[in-house]
Amino acid sequence: MFRFFKRFSESRIALLIDGPNLLRKEFSIDLNKFRTKTMEHGRIVVARVFLNQFAPVKLVEAVANQGFEPVIGMGGTKEDQTDVDVYLSVAAMDAVYNKNIDVIALGTRDADFLPVVQRAKEMGKKVIIMGQNPGFSKGLQRAADVVVDLREP
Repeated sequence: MFRFFKRFSESRIALLIDGPNLLRKEFSIDLNKFRTKTMEHGRIVVARVFLNQFAPVKLVEAVANQGFEPVIGMGGTKEDQTDVDVYLSVAAMDAVYNKNIDVIALGTRDADFLPVVQRAKEMGKKVIIMGQNPGFSKGLQRAADVVVDLREP
């Protein structure tokens, strides 16, 4: 029996961004960079930015104005970002088990998402990790099929 594989450029991608981890003043990352870097590998069918309940209204508006769906995680404290990680992990696992998604693109530096990456690969999904230093997990980078350093043009 022959199996036909899609070309990577025809892949349907779920782009999920860890807002508190990457959308920080010291990084000054433009959401458009996530979109353009991801579109090099296929068509984005899901585009979500995960934020916590303390995200400024202007940031939530900017996310929506850029064509991303803002997802606001509730719970936790301003210093504790784990609520966002849970929301993002659930969305990523939904994408892993969605037959209409070929690639999971995660914008994060956080090694906590390594189990999600491993499960995605076990399920035959390609994984793109986008992040930057400081704190860009080496284990997460090694587990991914494609790594995008957001500091590079």
